[in-house]
Amino acid sequence: MTVAAQDLVETPDPHGAFPRLTREQLETLSAAGKRRPVRPGDVLYAQGERTTDWYVVLSGKVAIQHREGDETRTVRVHGPARFLGELGLLEGQLSFFTAVAAEPGEVLVVGVDELKRLVLGDPVLGDVILHAYFVRRTVVIGSGDGLRIVGSCYSPDTRRLLEFVARNRLPYRLADLDKDRGAEALLRRLGVTVEETPVVVLPGAGVLRNPSTTELACAMGLRHEESPVGVRDLLVVGAGPGGLAAAVYAASEGLATSAFDAVAAGGQAGTTSRIENYLGFPSGISGAELAERSVIQADKFGVRVAVPGQARTLTPQGGLYAVGFVDGTEIVTRTVIIATGARYRRLPLPRLEHLEGTCLYYAATPQEARQCQADPVAVVGGGNSAGQAAVFLAQGSPVVHLLVRGGDLGADMSRYLVDQVQRHPRIRVHLHTEVREVVEDGKTMSGVQVEDNRTGERRRLAARALFVFIGAAPHTRWLSGHIALDEDGFVLTGADAGGSNTPLPLETSSPGVFAVGDVRHGSVKRVASAAGEGAMAVRLVHERLAQQLAQPGGLP
Repeated sequence: MTVAAQDLVETPDPHGAFPRLTREQLETLSAAGKRRPVRPGDVLYAQGERTTDWYVVLSGKVAIQHREGDETRTVRVHGPARFLGELGLLEGQLSFFTAVAAEPGEVLVVGVDELKRLVLGDPVLGDVILHAYFVRRTVVIGSGDGLRIVGSCYSPDTRRLLEFVARNRLPYRLADLDKDRGAEALLRRLGVTVEETPVVVLPGAGVLRNPSTTELACAMGLRHEESPVGVRDLLVVGAGPGGLAAAVYAASEGLATSAFDAVAAGGQAGTTSRIENYLGFPSGISGAELAERSVIQADKFGVRVAVPGQARTLTPQGGLYAVGFVDGTEIVTRTVIIATGARYRRLPLPRLEHLEGTCLYYAATPQEARQCQADPVAVVGGGNSAGQAAVFLAQGSPVVHLLVRGGDLGADMSRYLVDQVQRHPRIRVHLHTEVREVVEDGKTMSGVQVEDNRTGERRRLAARALFVFIGAAPHTRWLSGHIALDEDGFVLTGADAGGSNTPLPLETSSPGVFAVGDVRHGSVKRVASAAGEGAMAVRLVHERLAQQLAQPGGLP
């Protein structure tokens, strides 16, 4: 494989995505890896493959290339003291790019498992690598150099796949059969009929015809085989901040732990563009970065979060619990932590489903922002999620209409966020305002019809996309009637739960089953409190297991 002469100029680094390692850091890494000479054209790793090695350029240059169809282009070039790869390397995902030596030189090769140990053991080196990887993933998402999804934006299956890849922060580009003139030609090249859509074109050019989310996750390396450890000490269902904290603390303390999430690690917090009041991150942190850091940390202690893994049933089984999942998996465990969070509430308007995923969204991440750059947008909601979304979207959109049903922006929004919203020149706050109709222009959205809920006056606001953050309903139907819930479906815990035994704090009406985060009745809807509950629940799991051990016959 050759690299054109014009592609030998090293890519600049304005955003910290391609930092140079210091001499001390290179010495630390050299002790953990091996030096390897390379010649022009040597492939270090290939697009569509998983790699178990991590590379640092010691001398010469390495080109990062992307192949689409018969075309291969160089997207960036790295020189000495720069490292290769991006976030998927740490999580066992397929590579979106090929790395090829552009000049004679030398590279340092470090095993990925050893790299993870170094990243988590050396905070300075770890922050350099992780920050660069998070920025690189954002850059790739913005470029669209990732999966290619071919299908109609009006298809429920297309919307299902779009939501899954966006929530899991997988770079993608949609070839819309209803809007993209080249989409059908692409299908013909792939040998796929319209009836077989949607299809997903993988980084290695493999094609999945209308795959389930589980099939796509397995193909991309998101889903891993569960270790056959028999009965678990703890099963964590849900991987938002509470579930991830529980998985990290439980595994680090030696409990045999498994963790699942129905869609993606991070939960609702994972869709938040910026969390600025989370302890220890004075400059703020995105929900996606917080989730990715937590997933890597859990992996360090031996827990791989299984995605997608939607729980279907919870059944008592002779002192144990059996949790069944939609894909047929069943986990038997001594204790359970329910951290399934809540699903987004939808606007009470008819016939909006066909807009979801194309101009109607329930998250504001770089994936969604890329779809509406330079267009006016509307955000519905008065809480922190809505405020954070408005501030984030205003970075690229000329006008962001924030539609709030109540009359006080500070009623449900943190003070720091209220100040940001009110000071931002591109955000227009509309109090006492509710959406009555989404206005469509052909097959696209052109605006929203809103009403002042005091006067009844209606007007139209120009908007090409609508972001909805109006609360959520708990994911608790799978609990099969074995757990006490309040009238709204939230899980009762502690003194509120009742039951035959006196429940511990955060314990439900079933001994050994705990609930944390947004799914729990009376929870504080904050990321820090959910993470704290997850850590606290693990301490209570130890207490419950100790009580079971002290009973005649010991643990089941």
